[in-house]
Amino acid sequence: MKYYLRTILLFIGLLAISFAFNVKEGKITKEKRPNFLFVLVDDQSPFDLQTYDPESILETPNISGLAKEGMVFESARHMGSWIGAVCTPSRHMIMSGRSLWNLPSRGDFISQDESVNLEIQTIGAVFNRAGYKTMRTCKRGNSYIAANEQFSVVRDATKRGGTAESGSAWHGEQVMEYLGDRERNSETDPFLIYFGFSHPHDTRDGTPELLQKYGAVNHTDTLHLPQENQNQPSLQKNYLPEHPFFHGHPELRDEERVSGVWKNRDENTVRNELGREYACSENIDIQLGKVLKKLEAMGELENTYVIYTSDHGIAIGRHGLMGKQNLYEHTWRVPFIIKGPGIEAGKRVTGNIYLLDVLPTLCDLAGIEIPKTVEGTSFKPVLDGQKDSVRDVMYGVYAGGTKPGMRSVKKGDWKLIKYDVMDGAVRETQLFNLAENPNEYLQEHKREGKLETNLAYDPNYADKLEEMEALLLEQMTLHNDPYRLWNQPKLTK
Repeated sequence: MKYYLRTILLFIGLLAISFAFNVKEGKITKEKRPNFLFVLVDDQSPFDLQTYDPESILETPNISGLAKEGMVFESARHMGSWIGAVCTPSRHMIMSGRSLWNLPSRGDFISQDESVNLEIQTIGAVFNRAGYKTMRTCKRGNSYIAANEQFSVVRDATKRGGTAESGSAWHGEQVMEYLGDRERNSETDPFLIYFGFSHPHDTRDGTPELLQKYGAVNHTDTLHLPQENQNQPSLQKNYLPEHPFFHGHPELRDEERVSGVWKNRDENTVRNELGREYACSENIDIQLGKVLKKLEAMGELENTYVIYTSDHGIAIGRHGLMGKQNLYEHTWRVPFIIKGPGIEAGKRVTGNIYLLDVLPTLCDLAGIEIPKTVEGTSFKPVLDGQKDSVRDVMYGVYAGGTKPGMRSVKKGDWKLIKYDVMDGAVRETQLFNLAENPNEYLQEHKREGKLETNLAYDPNYADKLEEMEALLLEQMTLHNDPYRLWNQPKLTK
């Protein structure tokens, strides 16, 4: 009896010691669940950032700081689009964790595997049920409205102007106000903030001071070209004055009707538009810096995962294109940087992640059960240093114009892009070795390196081409692609 009594007293003593060590200023502290700040920008190539291209003149000290203090993903991609507004399916995939062809039906796209009431299995709803406080600010439109409404606080508006009220500062102010309210109310529940921006998507109306810094003007004159300025970014290495063949989307807005660009691909226009893009991107960095500083002052930053990414990339002169409706690396890839508890600082990984992997990863980090509707893969093992990537093969789609459109597949250093558009009038194949040709130079770039070109028609790489063609068909089948290209077996009903 005395033995049991001593054991009980010892246990009570240990509890008391534990209680004492966990009491701070009269409050019992619990192990805190992590917070999340998910930053999503609109239309940004990873190669705009110095993190991915050290030669870029774009200054984003806060984004670069995240990269130094966190982890950079070299291969992060959106899976693709069945509409010209590539941001629409991209954002649906982010919110739901679903793959491209299994998203909710929209317009002339009919999903083969549409999940009923999917919105209650999206980011806002999932984290609300888990006891998180959720807040969202982003652009309106081109998004998953039913999922957006699941956040507890929603402050959405499209802000693409050059003033504090009409531009990126507005989105930043919404987050600052939300954090201020949280501080005043002594809120202790963990938070998930979806910090979205409307820029650098066109119309890229930057603030006057940042436009001046990058030598750009908000050009509106259809009869004359913008002035050249020495402060403007240089043309990208893979710039072309025109794409070597038609992209297959007639009257595509991004390639024909963007204010300040239209169908022009001359050096003055492209460099000016890059300057506008950079002005808008630096303004985003400024707003991000304010929020990070506020979180630090609140004592919340150390326990917050900060994720920075874009819904897709953008061309702006690369390969003679201006928009996001292509599958070159500058557009298929997205920047992806994450900093947070336990993540090794300054590490770069392959990743091979899709944006649809975000939801399961956030759940994994928060200790929340991943919804059964999710098709993405958690990349927490990469964040923990257990793996360098979560998959070997990446599959990409653009089917927003004439069908079946463009398809891409990447494995290791090798990448295949195929074009089957304009009712068969344009059928092209591109094969790149990205280790030797990271800029995906074409014959039109006139590079001297043997592998710095499209290798699809080089007989020395016929076996590799056959291998990649087979891999593409495998991925199309795996992902319920409803189309087949001209040299693939027809679908059987």
